[in-house]
Amino acid sequence: MAGAKKTTTATKDKSAGTKDSKKSKKDKGESGPRKAEITVMVNEQQAMKVIQNSKVVTVQDLARQTGVKISAANRFLRESAIKGTVKRVGGYSGHHLYQATSS
Repeated sequence: MAGAKKTTTATKDKSAGTKDSKKSKKDKGESGPRKAEITVMVNEQQAMKVIQNSKVVTVQDLARQTGVKISAANRFLRESAIKGTVKRVGGYSGHHLYQATSS
């Protein structure tokens, strides 16, 4: 059975120095300017044009063609499905297929 390893004074000094440097990095971050909250909206006309021109569209396709993040495209498609402008026609496990409804 091995016992606990004894720490030397040099090791104690090194660990004490890193604790102080971590605290000083936190202080610098708190006093700096806050990051702005960014909201990205999908251009509804552009998105509907993409959806109507294709047979079916996925979240990834819409995000790539409109130039927004996947999360923004996903939110747009979900809200459009609730409104009734788009319907979900297939897919599985988060990879759903959407199609424009005929109005």
